[in-house]
Amino acid sequence: MIAVRNLHKTYTRNGLGLKGISLTVKAGELFGLIGPDGAGKTTLFRILATLLLPDKGSASVCGLDVVKDWREIRTRVGYMPGRFSLYQDLSVKENLTFFATVFNTTLKENYELIRDIYVQIEPFKNRRAGKLSGGMKQKLALCCALIHRPDVLFLDEPTTGVDPVSRVEFWDMLHRLKKQGIAILVSTPYMDEASRCDRIALMRNGSCFTTGTPDMIRQSFKRPVYSIRSDKMYQLLGDIRSWTGAYSCYAFGDSHHLTLKDNAPDIANLETYLKGKGYTDVFIHPIEPSVEDCFMELGND
Repeated sequence: MIAVRNLHKTYTRNGLGLKGISLTVKAGELFGLIGPDGAGKTTLFRILATLLLPDKGSASVCGLDVVKDWREIRTRVGYMPGRFSLYQDLSVKENLTFFATVFNTTLKENYELIRDIYVQIEPFKNRRAGKLSGGMKQKLALCCALIHRPDVLFLDEPTTGVDPVSRVEFWDMLHRLKKQGIAILVSTPYMDEASRCDRIALMRNGSCFTTGTPDMIRQSFKRPVYSIRSDKMYQLLGDIRSWTGAYSCYAFGDSHHLTLKDNAPDIANLETYLKGKGYTDVFIHPIEPSVEDCFMELGND
């Protein structure tokens, strides 16, 4: 449903954009673009949604070329940009009616597709869109993107700034939608959301440095990883990075994740090293690498 081949896009002012991106997304697949701000995720979405022309390479959506067949593509995709872009002075129902009319359909005709989402915002159908909570705005935007029953759905960071409960609900809705055969391409800066995707591409600075299922990417990480905690976390980070066996060490929530070098000393050597630094309350235990661990290592190779 989506095919991207060696896609390039450069912005003259800052040089950022895309540097040879290639990927494919199948019907009924939930594919995630994982990366920080500036990775090129939004640029890729704008090209696929026919809002921006690539400098080099090719891309197709539903078998249609994004440059030559842009009119047809726009009738077959749903696009939800990162910034809330609906009419804030219109009510929930008025926004849905407007977008249905644009695509020559009605809310009633495609109600079954959006029912699970719409029932959550229906009690606020007469409220102006600008007065909705963050989570409700995203659900309304998703309904408007689906109102014409698209074959492909583009979602650019749909859960940014949304509360944790609404984030979980939103991803549950995406899993129900993909069962209807819709190809979904979603981007997120949240590494924990990567595990909710069928496949992911890890992006940084306009490049995609690995693609695969979340399990495949985690299993490709061969270095031992340890979680370390202490009551002096800031000082601990610097001391661990100075240890001879440390390949990398980053802060992860309430702990630090340490990756060992291939020839690293036994972990007992680290405990002795930290005791010599005056630590008396260090907790160290081995963990399975997360997608975020993989991203931090692969992105710096």
